[in-house]
Amino acid sequence: MSYRIYVGNLSYRASEQELQDLFGSEGSRVEAVKIVNDFNTGKSRGFGFVEVSTREEMERETKRLNGFLFKGRNLVVGEAKANFEKAEKRRATHP
Repeated sequence: MSYRIYVGNLSYRASEQELQDLFGSEGSRVEAVKIVNDFNTGKSRGFGFVEVSTREEMERETKRLNGFLFKGRNLVVGEAKANFEKAEKRRATHP
């Protein structure tokens, strides 16, 4: 099982390889990296996701990199929420 990490406030110049290198630099096993791009323009939307192998790696990388200055921007890093959790939150705030 892999654990998904949300990475926000990304520089629009950041690449998936750079994110993989950053998250793997302390020994975490990065299984996948995805920077979300705009459907129409193909440009980065400024956030993405990184998948690591264990909960311990997710917690360590979240603590280490939340607020970390990367390419001129302070990253926002946290455990990614499942899609159904986001949908429930939207329904609760927008009946």
